[in-house]
Amino acid sequence: MENLRGILFMILAMAGFACEDLFIKILSENLPISEIIMVLGFSGSVIFLIIGLFTKAPIFHRDLLSIPIIVRTLCELFGALFFVLAIALTPLSSASAIIQVMPLLVTIGAALIFKEKVGWRRWTAVFVGFLGVLLILRPGFGSFMPASIFALLGATFLAGRDLATRAIEVQLPSVTISLYAFLAFGLSGIIIIPFSSEMLIPSSNDFLYFAGASAFGVIAYYSIVIAARTGEMSVISPFRYSRLVFAMLLSIIVLSERPDMMTLLGATIIVASGVYTFVRENVLSKSKERVA
Repeated sequence: MENLRGILFMILAMAGFACEDLFIKILSENLPISEIIMVLGFSGSVIFLIIGLFTKAPIFHRDLLSIPIIVRTLCELFGALFFVLAIALTPLSSASAIIQVMPLLVTIGAALIFKEKVGWRRWTAVFVGFLGVLLILRPGFGSFMPASIFALLGATFLAGRDLATRAIEVQLPSVTISLYAFLAFGLSGIIIIPFSSEMLIPSSNDFLYFAGASAFGVIAYYSIVIAARTGEMSVISPFRYSRLVFAMLLSIIVLSERPDMMTLLGATIIVASGVYTFVRENVLSKSKERVA
């Protein structure tokens, strides 16, 4: 029952993130990207600050200056920044598909940074997954969108965030870490102001979209925390890919996007490679436990 509860909360989290992405995509049609990032980043900071004060989580702590947490915050900053740029400048369906390569990047990072043993099967899955990315990007062809590279950069930095999280040895509440991650995200919006269009006063509809993006983001965040604390990660992690299903449905139904066959094929290959990687890691983990 615990795993089932974890799976349901993981699916709820992915649905929430997909809805947040949809609101960001809609907002980007009228407002500059820098403004969207600042509003979402600083409003998220305020929300987590209130939650932190309510739960009596430490807002200031010397452990926040530890290298893994600083690296995690910076990776979260650039990962979110690049992914928002991808959402704004490319079809939501393709950006959401490319970001799913993140677990494969984590596998590469774990092998290179933490010297984890990665066998030929998982390396093959990584290679096949990147073939799926190439099917979506299609570099050298007329349908290639250079802005899609932002999604790949976003996935790379978010993978770095997950790797940095593994290295964190101090015990800090997730609320505290998230507060500073959102604050850094908001600051990144200020940094890209010179490269963005002129600031505009949001319309009443824009305020509703901002509220929706923030609400779904917080719901998704807490759902994924509950999922991680409830179920076994080897069981619930593959359900992260449900985000792609929700994103595809929303992009087709709400945005009238029509992903072509190559995008759908590439997305399927990426998901299949990622699921295989999770399954293989689970098998190896259980083998080690039996040996121990």
